[in-house]
Amino acid sequence: MTVKHPDHASEDCRAVSSVLARVGDKWSVLIIVLLGDGPKRFNEIKRSVGGISQRMLTLTLRGLERDGLVTRTQFPTIPPRVDYELTPLGHSLWKAVEPLGTWAQGHVAHIVEARTRFDEGIARID
Repeated sequence: MTVKHPDHASEDCRAVSSVLARVGDKWSVLIIVLLGDGPKRFNEIKRSVGGISQRMLTLTLRGLERDGLVTRTQFPTIPPRVDYELTPLGHSLWKAVEPLGTWAQGHVAHIVEARTRFDEGIARID
């Protein structure tokens, strides 16, 4: 049996790469996991996603909205209220990445320990 390798220059491969770039971005994954619990306001997302700047959060939410993963709803209040929520497509992505988030939470201590051991080994060589 012959295995056919994908043509990395093909239109399909470029399209998949574009999608994976969006969903593989660390901020996008964190926001998708966070919105899995339901709609959130901008500042609520910003507080929950530590270390993200307002500009990066805006760009990431805009990209997720453009890709059809998140909807943005603005309410006519003063001050304006804006909610972000997963679309059905976003929920299907959440189902794929939520186990990854759970795994990361359950193994963060192991990863930190491994990094420390590795870094100490590198320091001894230098």
